[in-house]
Amino acid sequence: MFESLEMAPPDAILGLTEAFNKDTNPRKINLSVGVFQDSDGKTPILKTVKEAERRLLESEKAKGYLPISGSPELGTLTQQLVFGAGHEIIGSRRCVSLQTPGGTGALRVAGDLLKTTLPKSRVWVSKPTWPNHPKIFEAAGRQIETYPYIDAAGTGLDLDGMLAALSKCSPGDAVLLHAGCHNPTGIDPTPDQWRKIGDLLYEKKLLPLVDFAYQGFAEGLDEDARGLRELCRPGAELMVCSSFSKNFGLYCERVGILSIVAGSADLAQVVMSQAKVCVRVNYSNPPKHGGAIVSTILADAELRKQWEAEVTEMRDRINSMRKLFVESMKQRCDRDFSFIARQRGMFSFTGLSAVQVDELRTKFGVYVVAGGGRINVAGMTPGNMPVLCDALAAVL
Repeated sequence: MFESLEMAPPDAILGLTEAFNKDTNPRKINLSVGVFQDSDGKTPILKTVKEAERRLLESEKAKGYLPISGSPELGTLTQQLVFGAGHEIIGSRRCVSLQTPGGTGALRVAGDLLKTTLPKSRVWVSKPTWPNHPKIFEAAGRQIETYPYIDAAGTGLDLDGMLAALSKCSPGDAVLLHAGCHNPTGIDPTPDQWRKIGDLLYEKKLLPLVDFAYQGFAEGLDEDARGLRELCRPGAELMVCSSFSKNFGLYCERVGILSIVAGSADLAQVVMSQAKVCVRVNYSNPPKHGGAIVSTILADAELRKQWEAEVTEMRDRINSMRKLFVESMKQRCDRDFSFIARQRGMFSFTGLSAVQVDELRTKFGVYVVAGGGRINVAGMTPGNMPVLCDALAAVL
């Protein structure tokens, strides 16, 4: 049955980690996959996560299935985190939330929901975007279009090009936006630019589909939601895909939430019924443990305060590595990397060519993603920075 099959190509990002693990270079550095690392190069388990798990272990009485939509408590807490407690969207009950297997699961459910409810809609993604974005929506049977995002210099936002492209969208098309910490560029719109984007989407009757994978990693939990909240106009509809992999360090637990905002509370329940159908024929219902960890932390005032401090610590470490990288490269070459310090989140574009990316890997054991040389800034440490910058200066 399977003799006619050919080997599928490795994933553009996860495949690099497989190659990295096989590399025997003792000075090898992996800046490809998007996981946070501390100053020792380890991906830690947050102290608040450990405490939440201790409480769950003591109190858990059964392992029964969750509802199709997952934990109602997690959905409510996520809405408050995303939109802010007391927001009109929450008070009017026109938002419904489903727990999903990670942010990727939320994106796929959104794609399936678009196929069943808006079959003629297209999904517009930024160029560039996370490589898995178009694959997810193509697998859901959606037509993919792109809009410009990065400027000619490769260091800032091409707002004019973005707005010009989106002005050609048809009503009902979905526009995928990164709420903050844009992956792969690290370039985010300013509040004024978000306002202009929101104006256009609202005027053109387009559906914002917001990927919120890094809340708290740019400026702060509330600050990082400002752009998304700018899209929340009276009666406006949107979908938000939240991930708790990064800001809770729950990578392997796969905790996500799809929040859907409809025009009214009644319509929200109709949309929820359709979303449940999409879930039922896919994974039926979500896993419990990771979501219970998040709920335990967010619902407890003291644990939440401690968690917010841990998020701040992670954010500060990433930003400190950006500054150290810029200073280190300034000492080694004439190329200006100051834009790296202005960008936000775990990722940045270096602008490296495919040849330079390949040379970094084969000669120096430094792994970055091709197609612009995306680097995971959270993988930099004070210890590996000299090796990294020496290698980068050599290929430049």
